[in-house]
Amino acid sequence: MNIPQDLKYTKEHEWISINGNIGTVGITDYAQGELGDVVFVDIDPNLQEVVRNANFGTIEAVKTVSELYAPCSGKIIEINKKLADSPESVNSDPYGEGWMIKIEFSDKSELNDLLGEAAYSQLIGE
Repeated sequence: MNIPQDLKYTKEHEWISINGNIGTVGITDYAQGELGDVVFVDIDPNLQEVVRNANFGTIEAVKTVSELYAPCSGKIIEINKKLADSPESVNSDPYGEGWMIKIEFSDKSELNDLLGEAAYSQLIGE
């Protein structure tokens, strides 16, 4: 199981990488494995802001549909448009090409409530 040490995690299996005041968000390797083959990622292209722990879209796999939750609040600065044509990149590269949104933080202190690699590993039983 791939759990990068430089990311933060939610209990709902989203990850966020932090670069200054910008966070890139996706789902974890564990989550994509549990979902199975991802066939569709639905994020409103007009989405402008997210609120921590609020739904920002859905991810559909052969087995199920799951909600996507924002790990922090902020302004959406980019949505990964490549997922419309290549949703399978969430399976093949969840921490790279499979990213979903980029957020400009409105309250960076919210990141303190997220899990580190060790805590997330424990959550999923690794």
